[in-house]
Amino acid sequence: MAKNKTGKTDPANSAKADQPPARDSEPRQSPSPAATPPAAKATGREATSQETAADQLAAEMAAAAEKAREEETSPLRSLRTELQEAKDRALRIQAELENYRRRAAREMQEERRYANLSLMRDLLPVLDNMARAIEAAEKTHDAAGLLEGVKMVGRQLEEVLQRHQCVRIQALHEPFDPHLHEAISQQPSDEHPVGTVVLETQTGFQLHDRVVRPSQVIVSSEDKSGEKGKKETEE
Repeated sequence: MAKNKTGKTDPANSAKADQPPARDSEPRQSPSPAATPPAAKATGREATSQETAADQLAAEMAAAAEKAREEETSPLRSLRTELQEAKDRALRIQAELENYRRRAAREMQEERRYANLSLMRDLLPVLDNMARAIEAAEKTHDAAGLLEGVKMVGRQLEEVLQRHQCVRIQALHEPFDPHLHEAISQQPSDEHPVGTVVLETQTGFQLHDRVVRPSQVIVSSEDKSGEKGKKETEE
């Protein structure tokens, strides 16, 4: 119990002293250990932002370096690509050329093999007519009829040759031409100039501008016997 200055006990003070201390109506919250002050949070965000900016800058620098390397190697890569394309084109052209050569050789061989096909077709009717003429002559024993048949076949054969641009070489009474004529003999003549074809022993033929066979001819020469007789007359 509490005493006053006079040494007596004060009942009011004693009662207050005996009462327990009063508690607050609302309990106080102790600071949470996980709670972070605002200043600390700002500092953390700035650090994270700086790290992000640093990572972004590093990525940009790496991309720029990669681009620079690509630009440095781009001409070489382009040249390699162009070289490969040129090689591919060369191989394709070479293959096409080889195929063309083989095809051309095959076609040329076929043309040479069957070059005379149209001529053979035109000659077959001539052969048929010759066989008919011989058969008729054997049955009738008519020499005149056989002769007429042979003449007809000869005319038909010459027409076939003309259709294929194979024509006779004009030689009789023409000046001797060594490119068209083949001289087998000379004959003195006072009717024709020297070097004139006076007789044709075998007919020559010409295909377009090429000689199939030359005409065999006899060519006129100087008549020495006439000059000798003239000299004797003068003497």
